[in-house]
Amino acid sequence: MTRYIGVDLHTNNFTTCILQEGQEDIIQTLPLQNGGLEQFIRKLQTEDEIAVEATGNASHFCRQVKPYVKRVVIIAPWQFEVIRRSVKKTDRHDARTIAFFLSKDMLPEAHQKDEGKEQLASLIATRDQLVKLRVSLLGKVHGMFVRHGLKVKKEVLTSQKGFNTHVASYAWSPLEKIELEIIQSQLNSLLENIKKLEKEIKAFAQILKGYDNLISIKGIGPLSAAVMLTHIAQIEDFKDPGKLAAYFGITPRVSQSNATCTTGRITKRGNKIARTTLVQCTLIAKRYSPYLNNFYEKIKAKRGTGKAIIATARKLLNTIFYTLKNNWVFEDFTKFKFKSCNQS
Repeated sequence: MTRYIGVDLHTNNFTTCILQEGQEDIIQTLPLQNGGLEQFIRKLQTEDEIAVEATGNASHFCRQVKPYVKRVVIIAPWQFEVIRRSVKKTDRHDARTIAFFLSKDMLPEAHQKDEGKEQLASLIATRDQLVKLRVSLLGKVHGMFVRHGLKVKKEVLTSQKGFNTHVASYAWSPLEKIELEIIQSQLNSLLENIKKLEKEIKAFAQILKGYDNLISIKGIGPLSAAVMLTHIAQIEDFKDPGKLAAYFGITPRVSQSNATCTTGRITKRGNKIARTTLVQCTLIAKRYSPYLNNFYEKIKAKRGTGKAIIATARKLLNTIFYTLKNNWVFEDFTKFKFKSCNQS
């Protein structure tokens, strides 16, 4: 008989609740280290189902228990607020709530990645943080020029030559010189590390399933393909393009009550890096694809630029879905022509 096990996971311990029809609930708290996890695993049965909220160490926990049970569910916390809004917030109560909703098959699942894609996703997130830090420092330097009434475009400061030329063109105070020297040193270091990360990300992405398919789409390069593939993980997890669009957070909010139904802005749920990358790829892809460009211009004329680019991104995401699902490789994306061996 199936047992439903809810797990409230922390960094140092975890509380479990075992629900089984006709049996009393079994609730216990075990240490995550020092043999506690091993003790829990020894008592697992092949027909057990386990659910745990998506936390920093949830993937590690799931990898340890997965070989011993029928099913492991990682809960998407942003879609399951029963625990967060509970007036009785205890580990035991949370574990029982998870077990109960698992037994009713009512838990929203987070998409699970394998260990390699998790590590690649971490690399991508680190690169994104370094890029944002570099942009912030460049903004600081641009602000120093503005403060002295000097008009300089931010773009010219991004290159080492442009930075040095423009900084040397003005007589800075001693304190400002020190500040600029430190910022320049940090900018050079950041740029070097960003390039190193990009090299590793692109190298690893090339061995991922679906890489050749995605880079055959005009507008998607090696780095963008890596972001897409790590975010999507398994295309088989998505029933249709609409599910994938919802996962990227580019579907509108819907509020329905009786005969009234309203739609709002996009949900923006999910990974911001992946969503931003999709939009950036769309801006490039529409330059090459007459179909995407015509669609963009049509929506732009009716609803404005912002809504047009999101609608076009949805179209491109549909193409990404079917490209991965059907193993398409484009010979000419602008004419939507496939390589003969990949036609479906």
